[in-house]
Amino acid sequence: MINYEAFANVEMRIGEIKTVEIIEDADKLLKLTVDFGEVNEEGEPTVRQIVSGIRLYFEDPQSLVGKKCPFVTNLEPRTIRGYESNGMILAANSGDTFALLIPSNDLPVGTRLA
Repeated sequence: MINYEAFANVEMRIGEIKTVEIIEDADKLLKLTVDFGEVNEEGEPTVRQIVSGIRLYFEDPQSLVGKKCPFVTNLEPRTIRGYESNGMILAANSGDTFALLIPSNDLPVGTRLA
C-alpha cells in the first residue's frame, strides 16, 4: 500500500497519440508519439516518445492515431529495446479482454487527471 501523498505525486495527463510505429524484432512493442500540449522554450509544440507493450491488441496499430488517452507523465525516462520512453499509457487487461482507458468526454491534451 502507498499513502495518499505518494499517489498524489503520480502525474497523469490526457495525451493525443499523433504517430504509431512498430518496433521491429519486438512482438509487443509500439513506439507512440504523444502530444500533451507541452511547448519548448521557444514556445513551439513538443511531443513525447512513449514505448508501450500493447501491439498484440491492435490488428492495425494506426487505428491508435488520434486517440486521446490518459498517460503517466512523470516517470523517469526508461530505455526499452534502444528507444527512450517518456511516460506510460494507462490500459486494463482481464484475461483476453484489453481496453485503453478513453475519456467519456473530449478533453484538451494536457488535462490532468484528478
